[in-house]
Amino acid sequence: MSTPALHRTIAPLGTERLMLEPLSPAHGDVLAPLLDDPRVARTLAPSGKPPAPGGEPEVLQAAAEHWARCGFGLWLLRDRATGQMIGRGGLERCVLAGRREVELSWAIIPERWRQGYASELAQACMKLAFDDLYLPAVVAHTQPHNLASRNVMTKAGMSYERDIVYAGHKHVLFRRCNGL
Repeated sequence: MSTPALHRTIAPLGTERLMLEPLSPAHGDVLAPLLDDPRVARTLAPSGKPPAPGGEPEVLQAAAEHWARCGFGLWLLRDRATGQMIGRGGLERCVLAGRREVELSWAIIPERWRQGYASELAQACMKLAFDDLYLPAVVAHTQPHNLASRNVMTKAGMSYERDIVYAGHKHVLFRRCNGL
């Protein structure tokens, strides 16, 4: 007999400019342009290539299962003013460099890069992580050359911790601990 996971499901979250919807398999068509964009793939995938066609349903199903299991997860990000999809991101449990962690991640459509959406999401996620979920720490990682993502991490109050290897490639790991 398995023990149900103890968690608290969070209320819907939004920011000044973002509407956030828990990711689910229903978002496949709307999210495909983001994940299929080679500019985005260069920032997300160590291979630098978009996922194989048809490879996204499993990712979206896993995101929905994470929400059901943990009570939080990744969102589809929409522009509050237009309703347009501008990305995906949020908090997700993972194993990173051999440790169980909660990771902050994001991906924004290139047409909206450098407009502060990733930083806005990161700030909201940190508030959620520490004020509502009472998490002890949040991590994020990126390839060393991805200065834009490193800047988002710094703006979210994260600090460089160490270099790690992720999917066979060098990454930098940033962390922010809860100040309880």
